[in-house]
Amino acid sequence: MYVVDSAVVVPEHKAGDLVAIYKKRSKLVDRAPGFRSFQLLQNERKPGELTVHLEWESKSDYLNWARSEEFKKIHELEKKYPDKELQGIVPKVTKYEVVAL
Repeated sequence: MYVVDSAVVVPEHKAGDLVAIYKKRSKLVDRAPGFRSFQLLQNERKPGELTVHLEWESKSDYLNWARSEEFKKIHELEKKYPDKELQGIVPKVTKYEVVAL
């Protein structure tokens, strides 16, 4: 299994707006071969810290997704958020190979 986390820090007053965006997400990734799960995690002590957590069957499944047209579409939409404070956020992406369960 392969895990990809994309962590962002937003102003705390914008955290609810970002959560709402993800609750309405396109779910294009859900149909990608090898996709296992999506979670949006919120730090309980620092609500402005959020992480998109994706699980994949394999690294190659994730890489195929990351090179797809659907991936490009989703990330182009992020650049067009009407809220300027959310538009410029750059996530810190961390990738993991699951080595034991």
